[in-house]
Amino acid sequence: MKETLVILAAGMGSRYGGMKQIDGVGNHNEPIIEFTIFDAIKTGFKKVVLIIKKEHEAIFEESLVKKIRPFIEVEYAYQDIDDLPEGNSVPEGRVKPWGTTHALLSCRGILKEDPFVVCNADDFYGRNAFEKIMDFFHNGIDDNTYCMVGYKVENTLSDNGTVTRGYCQKDNEGYLTSIKEIMNIKWNDDHTGVVYEDNGEYKEMEMGSPVSMNFWGFTPSVIGKLSDIFVRELPEGIKNNPIKYEALLPNHVGIMVDEKTARVKVLTSDDSWFGVTYKEDKPTVVAKIQELKDKGVYPDKLFD
Repeated sequence: MKETLVILAAGMGSRYGGMKQIDGVGNHNEPIIEFTIFDAIKTGFKKVVLIIKKEHEAIFEESLVKKIRPFIEVEYAYQDIDDLPEGNSVPEGRVKPWGTTHALLSCRGILKEDPFVVCNADDFYGRNAFEKIMDFFHNGIDDNTYCMVGYKVENTLSDNGTVTRGYCQKDNEGYLTSIKEIMNIKWNDDHTGVVYEDNGEYKEMEMGSPVSMNFWGFTPSVIGKLSDIFVRELPEGIKNNPIKYEALLPNHVGIMVDEKTARVKVLTSDDSWFGVTYKEDKPTVVAKIQELKDKGVYPDKLFD
């Protein structure tokens, strides 16, 4: 079994103001993605697929891939705005990619046999998340049972603005029953609780609520299911919001759960997420990365 790490790295970084996927946060200019790949290798992953825009290949190759190729198999997949189902076309003025489901579908010719993890390039998840999913992969679960690692909502917030998270509910056996993308989540004014915006009014969210950070464990059967949903929803999405419609992976996993075409086990992590949603997040991330190096969690140079 060749466990594969698939990294969503084709985003435009509009809120961040640049290519945050490869912006250095370590003392040797390592980006977050490099720590993610290091953790995957340490946990036994044997291949990484980088989903990028074709025009960014040279900069990824120079800044990241040439360092990691001696340690893990690397393949590129390219998210192309023109890669649409027959009968659909890019609306005039559209420059934004079609979202995380569309990004993953760019790997449909690559992900054919082995289980894989999907995660974001600019989020730090911690090695425990990889360990939990690797254990899940080796438990012999059937082909239509997937998993995700959920984080406590209070461990996923930014001090520099609101965030969007996939709010999860699960049954008594720990399987996902619903997931909903909730926007504008933040700390309350005195930093003692979590609130989110609903129709212009902020409401409380229970501390400890599990949320998705786009850390999924799939088998290749998910590709066909996601493709069916994407084809079904795309025309209405273009009609309603031609410039900004996105096919979001958490929403489409929720559809599979609702339609009972898949089950998703919710694995939980007590680790604190951190990432660079906003440019102002970077100093905090730099400090946390250095703290992990100082504690010996990571070597001074990851791929030396």
